[in-house]
Amino acid sequence: MADLTQEEWVEQLGSNSDAVILDVRTADEFDEGYIPNAINIDIRQGQGFLDELEKLDKNKSYYVYCRSGARSAQACSVMEQLGFEEPHNLLGGILEWEGEIVEA
Repeated sequence: MADLTQEEWVEQLGSNSDAVILDVRTADEFDEGYIPNAINIDIRQGQGFLDELEKLDKNKSYYVYCRSGARSAQACSVMEQLGFEEPHNLLGGILEWEGEIVEA
């Protein structure tokens, strides 16, 4: 797992055509605003979270974020255990995000 600053995250995301942005916050948090093109899978769903991860392509690069970076770090760790090759955690989460945010 790589912990990336926003600058590193944006740079790597932009140069990777297979990249997927994954928001692991709750649906309510997601509805308050999210990074463009993000898919939402709530890490707090436990087995439901694992079931949803298993539907994803493990060979793609995942750029994972939450509110502050703690849950996304956990999610990246779980993803690695499940065999995902490239999970990347956004340090500081959406709280420190300076880019575009989609208002739901």
